[in-house]
Amino acid sequence: MIDLRSDTVTRPSLSMREAMAAAEVGDDMYGEDPTVNHLQDLAAEMMGKEAALFVASGTQGNLLGVFSHCERGDEFILGARAHTFWNEGGGATVLTGAQPQTVPLEDDGTLDLDAVESVIKPRDIHHTRTKLLALENTIGGQALPLKYLPRAAELARRYGLGTHLDGARVFNAAIKQEINVSEITQHFDTVSFCLSKGLGAPVGSILCGKRELIKRAHRWRKTIGGAMRQVGLLAAAGIYALENNVSKLAEDHRNASVLASGLTALQGLEINYSKSQTNMVFMSLRNHDSHKLVDFARENGILLHAGNPMRLVLHLDVSARDVNHVVTMMESFLAC
Repeated sequence: MIDLRSDTVTRPSLSMREAMAAAEVGDDMYGEDPTVNHLQDLAAEMMGKEAALFVASGTQGNLLGVFSHCERGDEFILGARAHTFWNEGGGATVLTGAQPQTVPLEDDGTLDLDAVESVIKPRDIHHTRTKLLALENTIGGQALPLKYLPRAAELARRYGLGTHLDGARVFNAAIKQEINVSEITQHFDTVSFCLSKGLGAPVGSILCGKRELIKRAHRWRKTIGGAMRQVGLLAAAGIYALENNVSKLAEDHRNASVLASGLTALQGLEINYSKSQTNMVFMSLRNHDSHKLVDFARENGILLHAGNPMRLVLHLDVSARDVNHVVTMMESFLAC
């Protein structure tokens, strides 16, 4: 099956599985798993940060990012459609006791900085304490403009706020913009990124940042049940992903661009694939039911999520040949 539902569906390659099988392990709670320690050191170096922490998921990474900056009664600012606010079960609020303050997303995925500044609370007993500005890159598949990042970081510093980046797909942003990922992450105190999306690992994310913040996050990882033991088997997959799969994201972007072009040529569709898009194509049906398309696509070996627009996500397990098959399938569906 050609699975375009998400880049979370990738499966570890044979070489990755071999690396996992050969991993040296120890007890990570004692800090004695050498493969985990290697992964964390590698991730911190790549992100330009002092320290890193291996966590179970992107949701856990963002939760610990909020924990590292905020206490009960504090507030964090983020986009109204940000993953941390919209798709993480409210955990950052339920578990940290911190309050989210949302700001509408602009078309390019940024938050209007005047709007951000307008919701930063004065230090007064009547208000929550605004402590954190959290951004997301990529968001909706778009890489945030490079010129925006230092401006956002400067605003946060001016008000004494910490900065966190939900960088689940930050390597996609770096590859798209043809820069080292640290040129993005340098503007943030903490950064989380996923190993289990386009990088192809079976599980896991990394939280990177200043040493004292990661130490705080480490404590909270234990508190929420995130302590792990001989987890070097999974960390080995993360190391393999960082050493071998980052550059392959460019192929996903090329395939996404080809898919967008092929679909744009078909009558009955509206395609959203902007200049800043990476591995996601958004497709709206003008006169057809998306649920019928999902059924038709499955019959033709393609997995899609219903919706209008539909999000089509390219990844390691989708080839250029697969892209051509998807376009042919859509042409057949629209002709029905």
